[in-house]
Amino acid sequence: EVQLQASGGGLAQAGGSLTLSCSGSGFTSDDYFMGWFRQLPGGEREEVACISHRDSSTHYAGSVEGRFTISGDNAKNTAYLQMNDLNPGDTGVYRCAAGPRNVGSVYCLAYGMDWWAEGTQVTVSS
Repeated sequence: EVQLQASGGGLAQAGGSLTLSCSGSGFTSDDYFMGWFRQLPGGEREEVACISHRDSSTHYAGSVEGRFTISGDNAKNTAYLQMNDLNPGDTGVYRCAAGPRNVGSVYCLAYGMDWWAEGTQVTVSS
C-alpha cells in the first residue's frame, strides 16, 4: 500500500526558510498528485501546494504563491516544499498527501487525496 513520510518541519524566524520533504512508496501508477496541506493554530485547514507526478504541473494557494515552491523527484517518489519568506501566519501542522488524478487532486483539494503522512510541525516566530 502507499505510504508517505513527511519531514523537515521545525522552527524558523520570520523571513527564514524551511524545506519539507514527502517521500512516498507503494504507488502502482504514475498518474497521481502529491501535495502539502496545513492546519493552522486556529483550526483552519488549507491546501498549500500540489504537483503532478506525471507532468509536473503545479497548483498553489494564493497565500503562498511566490514564496513557496513545490517540486518533485519522480525517481524517488518524493515531493519537496521549499518555503521562503516565512511569516508567523505559516505556522501550523503540515501534512503531505497523495492521490490519483481526480478533480480534487488536480485542484489540490484535500478530499482528492487518498493517502496522508503524519504531520510535521512548522513554527515561525516574529
